[in-house]
Amino acid sequence: MSTISNKICLIGDFGVGKTSLIRRFVDRQFSDKYLSTVGVKISRKSTEVTDLQRQKHITLQLLIWDIEGSTKFKGVSASYFQGAKGAIIVGDVTRPESLENLSEHIQAFLKVNPKGKTAVALNKSDLIDAEYLEKYCQLYSFNDNKSFVSTFASSAKTGENVDEIFQSLANSMI
Repeated sequence: MSTISNKICLIGDFGVGKTSLIRRFVDRQFSDKYLSTVGVKISRKSTEVTDLQRQKHITLQLLIWDIEGSTKFKGVSASYFQGAKGAIIVGDVTRPESLENLSEHIQAFLKVNPKGKTAVALNKSDLIDAEYLEKYCQLYSFNDNKSFVSTFASSAKTGENVDEIFQSLANSMI
C-alpha cells in the first residue's frame, strides 16, 4: 500500500474551533481552555482512502495546518495556503458573523490553490437548536463551487462529524 502526503489548511475567524477540531481528530481530545494559535501550527494524521481510478487503497498522510484566525493576519495567511490540496473552512454557529465570512475564506484559499478542495465545518453545533442548525447547513452550502465537497454540522466537544469532515476532504483530494 502506498503513502501520499497532502497538506490541508483549517481556515476561519478567531475562536471558531479550528484548533479544537484538529485536536479532536488527531489526538481524540477536547479542552474547554481557549488557546489562540499564533501564526501556524502543523499536525499530522494518516487516514485510509480509496483511489477509484487505480482500484487500490492508499494511506494519505494529512499535514494539517492550523492557521491563525486574526483579521490582522489576513495578508500573511495566503502564504501559508501555498501547496495545500484542501481546506476546511470553519465557522462558529453561535457567532453568525463568523459564518458570514465563510465565503471570503473559501475565495482566499482558492485564489492561491484554484484546484484545491474545500469543506465547511459549522462548528459548535452542540450549542444551538437543531432547526437553526438545519437552516445554517442549507444557507452555507456552496454547491455552485466545483471545489466544494460538503457542509458539516460539527462539534469538537462531542466529536460529531469531526472524522467525517477530514475523511470526506481526504477522499476528494485523491
